[in-house]
Amino acid sequence: MAPDWTQIALWLGIGYLFGAIPFGLILTRLAGLGDVRAIGSGNIGATNVLRTGRKGLAAATLLGDALKGTAAVLIASRFGGPEAALAAGLGAFLGHLFPVWLGFKGGKGVATFIGVLLGLFPLGVLVFAVVWLGLAALLRYSSASALAASAATPAALWAFGQGRLAVLFCVLALLLWWKHAPNIRRLAAGTEGRIGQKG
Repeated sequence: MAPDWTQIALWLGIGYLFGAIPFGLILTRLAGLGDVRAIGSGNIGATNVLRTGRKGLAAATLLGDALKGTAAVLIASRFGGPEAALAAGLGAFLGHLFPVWLGFKGGKGVATFIGVLLGLFPLGVLVFAVVWLGLAALLRYSSASALAASAATPAALWAFGQGRLAVLFCVLALLLWWKHAPNIRRLAAGTEGRIGQKG
């Protein structure tokens, strides 16, 4: 049966609206810290929120950015089925990376990547976590660990017999790598900050 492209477009849009919620910006403003885009990397994600010195806000941002992806997928799955869930997952990720309210300048996508994965195939989160934690402990580079874990995810999904999910997460991983281009350049130059490094 041919896909219902109208429904897919609808759920892609709904997912986008979920993903475009800028939790980092909202939470830091509510906490009276101003615009998080004015500090550090200028990013709205949890890593930059952590630069405010507020670990609780950074954790809340991480959770919000992840769960908006999970929520989009689960709602779409409940009311639209598997095709809708895939569309909503892609939409949520795109919404986080390119939120219309912020001039299409959003986060780098790691938390939302995990959240979408949690909604679509929870076992995949375990694979992501094992790769991330193992490399983080070994190399002490958060960005490199996230890049490797995102690249491992499609392969793991394929190994689990989840071919369609593997294709989706190939796309998400490519977008995530593209958003991490500055980190990749710093890694190559040996100037990327390590986990726990000061200054």
